[in-house]
Amino acid sequence: MTAAPRFSGVLFGAAYYAEYQPEGTLDRDLDLMAEAGFTVIRVGESVWSTWEPREGVFELDWLEPVLDGAHSRGIGVVLGTPTYAIPPWLQRLHPEIAAESATGVRMAWGRRQEMDQSHPAYRFYAERIARKVVQRYAQHPAIIGYQVDNEPGNHLPHNEHTFQRFVDWLRDRYGTVEELNREWGLVYWSHRLSDWADLWRPDGNLMPQYQLEWRRFQSTLATDLIAWQADLVREYVREDQFVTTCIAYSQAQISDDEIVAPLDVVAGNPYYKMQGDLDATAELPREMPWWGTGVWALFEWGDRAFSSAQSQYLVTETNAQSINGSWTNHPPYPGQIKQAALALLARGGRMVEYWHWHTLHFGIETYWGGVLPHSQQPGRIYREVADLGATLKALGSSLDSYEPDADVLVLYSSDTKWSFEFYPPLARADGSPDPRAYLKIFDAFYRGLFEAGAQVRVQHLRQFVTTDVDELVSRYPVLVAPAVYVADDEVLEHLRAYAEAGGHLVLGIRTGYGDELARARLAVAPALLTDAAGLHYDEYSNIDEPLAVSAEGDLVLEAESAGTEWVDVLEVDDADVVLRYAPTELGADAAVTTHAFGSGRVSYVGTVPNPALGRSIGRWLVPDTQKSAWRAGESVTISTGTTGRSRITFVSNWSATPAAVTTPATATDLVSGATYAAGDAVPLDRRGVVVLEVMDDATPQSAD
Repeated sequence: MTAAPRFSGVLFGAAYYAEYQPEGTLDRDLDLMAEAGFTVIRVGESVWSTWEPREGVFELDWLEPVLDGAHSRGIGVVLGTPTYAIPPWLQRLHPEIAAESATGVRMAWGRRQEMDQSHPAYRFYAERIARKVVQRYAQHPAIIGYQVDNEPGNHLPHNEHTFQRFVDWLRDRYGTVEELNREWGLVYWSHRLSDWADLWRPDGNLMPQYQLEWRRFQSTLATDLIAWQADLVREYVREDQFVTTCIAYSQAQISDDEIVAPLDVVAGNPYYKMQGDLDATAELPREMPWWGTGVWALFEWGDRAFSSAQSQYLVTETNAQSINGSWTNHPPYPGQIKQAALALLARGGRMVEYWHWHTLHFGIETYWGGVLPHSQQPGRIYREVADLGATLKALGSSLDSYEPDADVLVLYSSDTKWSFEFYPPLARADGSPDPRAYLKIFDAFYRGLFEAGAQVRVQHLRQFVTTDVDELVSRYPVLVAPAVYVADDEVLEHLRAYAEAGGHLVLGIRTGYGDELARARLAVAPALLTDAAGLHYDEYSNIDEPLAVSAEGDLVLEAESAGTEWVDVLEVDDADVVLRYAPTELGADAAVTTHAFGSGRVSYVGTVPNPALGRSIGRWLVPDTQKSAWRAGESVTISTGTTGRSRITFVSNWSATPAAVTTPATATDLVSGATYAAGDAVPLDRRGVVVLEVMDDATPQSAD
């Protein structure tokens, strides 16, 4: 059902909670929002205990002045169902709805999402309040859409009824205990089941097949929650209103391409480090899964959001000021607010909403900075947000139906991510298993491609196998499959067919090694692809120190290029060796190979590239980029796309030093109206960004 947004232009605003504010601030707040160019606010999703202060006692009228005031100023409203943060009276009346973090271990109350959201008692009360709220305001002219729940999927509940549903889910998938025994290899360690009642709890489980299916099952709970709420809300919505939820992509239960299926539009919440961490040359590790570090990670979030439904998306929350704890205060440098927002639009965004309007004076998020500071006096952040509002107003409808370009397709595997969180191929520095191994491998390829100037499209495996091979080759001349470990034969055969039809397939470590249940395949690796790749391997090794590489062919290496974390000890059959390791006692020789296959080719990257090697490989795979066509320096990113009517180019300078690019075709600045002829310099302020409409009749050519 997910499709393009049901409105024109870019929505712009913030989450707004009048119920958190002192009395008498509503009109002032809304006036300031209107002056800043706001066109949308999000309300209502966090205060169930305000809507229903006591069981069965509803207070529904308090929001009406907010909606009336917003509407009178031309500001639309997204109304949230308040189902993710339950009131204390419900905890007291029904303690049994508490989610269990382990079997029999109830989560303590005092945060949010502490409940088992599939529990029948919870569902009764959640449906009642959702219906009350939506029915009360569905016909209000300010309402343009609904957000059901909020950042669903934070926990993996172990409740009794959840486990019994898991058993039923397995019974439906496998039919018999004997089939489960065979598929999971439960002869191992005497785990064979004689009856479904023998299945052990997940708490002490060490079987990878069990764990993968447990995570797959858990994802159905989050998807079911959102589909259930979307269905009940649709009983009241108008045709001009949309239904969505806001996704935190790091949540444990989330399978994002599945959870968005019953919704009208994708929406999500990117948070990122600012200040020097948004310099193009910043060297930063990903500190936590939900917090982006580096320019590349901001763009990666945008490409991941687009991947959920291969369509435009809404940004329901993002930084206005410092984000995270009271000990991490890093507000944006001047210009970064606009820069980051336009980067997200460049990769398919159609709404930018800040968390949140005013900085809170209480609660755990006291230092999650809003558009207004604690003083509530408009300051620099407000002025920069207002400047962005003016920019978006100038852009108008120019981004309607916008689709970002892509030089390369990168495959994403939720199943592999879940499998590697439990049973990873990589280790932390202390030798313990690294639960972020999948993201580390995926990020290495994405970052390398991005920093080499390539534009990336991300696709889930389910989307990949249902896309015609000829279409894939036509749209994406390069396809990268990093660590596609959990993959059935259909996925591997589709990869093979892509290369045979003329595409350049790039295989990363662990791709093709496991099957659909994360079982190591009884086959020479990479399974089903050895002849296509022109190589095979039996041995592999973790490595404690980076391994330097040297070039054999036309791949130009940056200084300090090296493989990290892992090597496949490749046996080259008839592939060409592109990069070699320095001699080691292990005997690993070929680091990167390439091999003609059918009308295309297959290349193999047998390690986790460090940033320098990742960029080197990226330039080899995509030598002609928009970055080179615009003669952009190291600090400048170029992101392009089309609306079907025109071509749009976003040019951004991620540094404190002014820069310039050279337009390869006639272009018009969609904000200032300035025009540039082919060959003209386009100046960029420090941390500056411009949005250009480029003439369709001029195709940029790579500059020498």
